[in-house]
Amino acid sequence: MDIRPFHQDDAAHLCNWFASEAELIQWGGPLLKYPLCEQQIEQMQSETEGNKPQRLMFSAFYNQELVGHAQLVLDWQHGVARLGRVAVNPTYRGQRLTQPFLQQIIKRLFDQEEFSRLELNVFTFNRAAIQTYRKLGFQLEGIRRSCLQVGNERWDTAIFGMLRSDIKTAESLCALAS
Repeated sequence: MDIRPFHQDDAAHLCNWFASEAELIQWGGPLLKYPLCEQQIEQMQSETEGNKPQRLMFSAFYNQELVGHAQLVLDWQHGVARLGRVAVNPTYRGQRLTQPFLQQIIKRLFDQEEFSRLELNVFTFNRAAIQTYRKLGFQLEGIRRSCLQVGNERWDTAIFGMLRSDIKTAESLCALAS
């Protein structure tokens, strides 16, 4: 799997990955409007510019095809990044591509000395994502109950975090085990 910074050419593909408002909210939160359009993506992409961008956007490719997308929102002052808007091309879901994709993003983030914490929010019904995040080393830090209304439903959000020291501890344990 190859990852690279998101390119505007990827936007048209990404816009087709969400079949309903609920799917879009699950991926991008309540501020995005269904259907996702290239103008919304352009707004996000405008935050990726400069020496200390507010956001980084990534695309994952497998067999030359766009299979994944993820974003990091960066707080340079406090050294905290928030992982979000993680999506897998519907054709490739269930093929275990998310974990290797996110491992590369986590490494890229923590290769920057300015960042010591990575966090994320995930809806509690998204069991597959939660399982992946736990395998990557994220720790559950809390639940925001009934924090969002989507249609007639109320959704809970789980808050996960990872510290730079968690990565080093996990690497040390793996080295001892081998």
